[in-house]
Amino acid sequence: MSVYTQLKELGIELPPVSVPAAAYKPFAIAGDMVFISGHIAKKDGAVWVGQLGKDTDTETGKAAAHAVAIDLMGTLQAAAGGDLSKVKRIVKVMSLVNSTPNYTEQHLVTNGCSDLLGKVFGADVGAHARSAFGVAQLPMGACVEIEMIAQLES
Repeated sequence: MSVYTQLKELGIELPPVSVPAAAYKPFAIAGDMVFISGHIAKKDGAVWVGQLGKDTDTETGKAAAHAVAIDLMGTLQAAAGGDLSKVKRIVKVMSLVNSTPNYTEQHLVTNGCSDLLGKVFGADVGAHARSAFGVAQLPMGACVEIEMIAQLES
């Protein structure tokens, strides 16, 4: 099944690339590798604010990571010249979860992103290496920020 068929079946419409809020580019390409800058979680067009373990639960964090995955795929589509079928592999996902010192489910939050990438790209292309970290704070109070590395067809 194609990436675009899968997106349609999931009811997902990819957003355009967001304008950076600081001095960076949304993505950088080196050879056949695409390095996508961290994307913060958004809900209804605004920053999805919260701290896991304080005012946000794991399921909500997972939904926020799912939303970030959609934004990341929008940026990846732009980096791939408008065609996600050029993605050879999702290589790595790094997730930062705004969480209290005692919160230990960052890996479950990050599944919101990883699971969606697997569904959209399939097991061969979508399976990736991953890191999930708890951090004391994220820009604008966002609950989750995720960056991604992908490989494109040469």
